Amino acid sequence: MKKLLILAFTLSTGIAAVAQNIKLMSYNLRLETTTDGDNQWNNRKAWLAQQVLFYEPDFMGVQEALPQQVHYLDSTFAHYSYIGVGRDDGKNQGEYSAIFYNDKKYKVVQQSTFWLSQTPDKVSRGWDAACNRVCTYGLFEDKTTKQKLWVFNTHFDHIGDVARVESAKLIIAKIKELNKQNLPFVLTGDFNLEDDSESIKLIASQLKDSKAIAKQVFGPDGTFNNFEFNKPVTKRIDYIFTASKGITVNKYAVLSDSKNCRYPSDHLPVYAEISVSKN
Repeated sequence: MKKLLILAFTLSTGIAAVAQNIKLMSYNLRLETTTDGDNQWNNRKAWLAQQVLFYEPDFMGVQEALPQQVHYLDSTFAHYSYIGVGRDDGKNQGEYSAIFYNDKKYKVVQQSTFWLSQTPDKVSRGWDAACNRVCTYGLFEDKTTKQKLWVFNTHFDHIGDVARVESAKLIIAKIKELNKQNLPFVLTGDFNLEDDSESIKLIASQLKDSKAIAKQVFGPDGTFNNFEFNKPVTKRIDYIFTASKGITVNKYAVLSDSKNCRYPSDHLPVYAEISVSKN
């Protein structure tokens, strides 16, 4: 009887009796370009949107998303909103590293974007990078439980070795700077680097690779498929990292869904289900 009374009190007061479960996704959409032929955006955007809605992530970090691609997903996804800006003007020009979130469940407490450069607070290109690169972040609050979670999403440069190392250092420093309350956080992204690179080793020394600590792992080892349906996917350059404390990764998967022998993007999305301890 005593246990029943405690359970009734917990439910009536809205106090979370167990850790909160959250679904995450990191997805490089492949930018819209006519040079992709049959794989260009207009031929796959509806299928990609359906895929995302099937898994219903609470948060999805996207990379390589041009304004029209962000706007398409925003108009297609019911009950989702996004944060983020174009990397070329801090408004609506260039690729986004946007974060889509379930706005029925979460509200934004704080959000911004910084550039992966020596001058992160303004539109800029860093070190030896070939392009402007950014990291978008938000502090989100569950509307029911009031649980808070930081979500960071980024896309590293594909050429600059110095830029990728310095970008890793900058993001780790920014997380520490922003997260003064030591709240749970996640970092999603296309890092354009495999596990044995200096930058990934640096991040993994400070954060947790969700694949490495997941209770269940499923799917291909790699994430970059290059639209080559008949070849094994072995190159892993997309990741979901988590805080070292307060987060349990229950499931990790690389989603190799296909239709008519085609992938929705030249990257496979990374998916994780985590449990977050009550703040």
